[in-house]
Amino acid sequence: MAYQASASGDSSAVDPDSGYSSTTKTFHSLRPHVPLPPPSQPLSISHYALSLLPPSSSSSPSSTFLVDAPSGHRLSYPDFLRRVRSLALSLQSRFSLSKGDVAFVLAPPSLHVPVVYFSLLSIGVVISPANPLGSPSEIAQQCRLCRPAIAFSTSQIAPKLPRVPRGTVLVDSPEFDSMLTGYGWSGDGPAAEAMSPNRVEQSDSAAILFSSGTTGRVKGVLLTHRNLIALLAGLYYLQGERDESEPHPVSLFTLPLFHVFGFFMLVRAFALGETAVLMDKFDFVAMLGAIEKYRVTYMPVSPPLIVAFVKSEITGKYDLSSLQALACGGAPLGKEVADRFRHRFPHVQIGQGYGLTETCGGATRMLGPDEANHHGSAGRIAENMEAKIVDPITGEALPPGQRGELWLRGPTIMKGYVGDDKATAETIDSDGWLRTGDLCYIDSKGFLFIVDRLKELIKYKGYQVAPAELEHLLHSNLDITDAAVIPYPDEEAGQIPMAFVVRKPGSKITESQVMDFIAKQVAPYKKIRRVAFVSSIPKSPSGKILRRELVLAASVRSANL
Repeated sequence: MAYQASASGDSSAVDPDSGYSSTTKTFHSLRPHVPLPPPSQPLSISHYALSLLPPSSSSSPSSTFLVDAPSGHRLSYPDFLRRVRSLALSLQSRFSLSKGDVAFVLAPPSLHVPVVYFSLLSIGVVISPANPLGSPSEIAQQCRLCRPAIAFSTSQIAPKLPRVPRGTVLVDSPEFDSMLTGYGWSGDGPAAEAMSPNRVEQSDSAAILFSSGTTGRVKGVLLTHRNLIALLAGLYYLQGERDESEPHPVSLFTLPLFHVFGFFMLVRAFALGETAVLMDKFDFVAMLGAIEKYRVTYMPVSPPLIVAFVKSEITGKYDLSSLQALACGGAPLGKEVADRFRHRFPHVQIGQGYGLTETCGGATRMLGPDEANHHGSAGRIAENMEAKIVDPITGEALPPGQRGELWLRGPTIMKGYVGDDKATAETIDSDGWLRTGDLCYIDSKGFLFIVDRLKELIKYKGYQVAPAELEHLLHSNLDITDAAVIPYPDEEAGQIPMAFVVRKPGSKITESQVMDFIAKQVAPYKKIRRVAFVSSIPKSPSGKILRRELVLAASVRSANL
């Protein structure tokens, strides 16, 4: 694939294998340049996704966009577009919603949620979806950050919401149903008519998504329509030609739609004319049944789900032959787990990627089977993006093969954190570089490898120990279902690695056996020196380990000794 120099880059000084410029000490994308709409063109992400949708999907009553997995209820593309237009017009007339207003969405996955998203985005209302399992205090804090004018929820979840100026719309109410049909669209005219005309600029705010808060207080990440358009454009133009003899692509969503990964993959599925199967809650056995029933070909997943595929003994009871590919993101995936998955499911390709909520969920990814075989990597730098690997102590930009903090720059970088100018300034510098906080390196072929979060490195007698490295080794033990590693305070060493371990049912593995298993595979300073057995590892919806909770649990255990 030919290297395309970025607008600011000099192709003559760029290594064609790694994308590294020794002149600027910057890594450039090795992907072909992807054209974006002119920035001055008024365009929402809803209308841009609609412009990419194959005409056969937008007009055919038999083209299914959404399927509710538990009930089997379906929504065709034309019906979806009718509902989007009707709801957009209803909201404008009934609630006087206008561009720039914020809508807080607190609801489990259903056929209604995508309609709400696309309707609001099409009229320039900023969507701010959140976890419906959040506590009232967590939800109140999120509302303080995004300051919603209106909220969308269900009758069961709505009591957790604080009051909002224009009230809460219940998506399981007769009133909401009437808004879906109050304004019609015949489906005979241009597909663009399916969405209410409203002048939305690409620079306008589109979404406030909440960071997982794994290392501190939750932040509201402000993304623009331009951010989302840039990410979608890359996925669309670099997808490759689909073989018409192949089965129609069907995606299964086990990821929550309020998370950046699930939210964006939903927009992607729409733009590509795919069928998206939604689960109202995650259940591993129900997921296997859905893959079999709906002939699922593709799934966006997080690493814990791949671990479950590898270690579960019931996968053989289901027909998973339709599954072709998994898009894995949200947290690092260990090479050992990936290898075991490929051995067990050789017909399924794992394409790993890396991104943050602050980058719309996309920064690096793998394209095609050749890149997917680059085990342990999170892929190459995405189109139209640049990267630096920066020494966290000296601030010096480093060449291929050296570890440092990953910095990113490009059109998918967030506008900032809502209501927190200080955090925004600490994260994005004056040249537009986003400091990710992740310790990484890029190899001689331009592939990114994630070592760990900088703030989560364990400092043992001056040495740095990456918890993720030890966790990947623990996952390779057949007696261990799940594991997490944290720093534990030690008077002599400063910190020691402590493992929280979930035993496989029936296993009697002991603390000393866990420590010996790791000690045989790592340098002495990386050894695990303390073990606690637990029933589960606390994780965010995207699959990231909530280490703060484990650090607190460890301190409580220590105080009770």
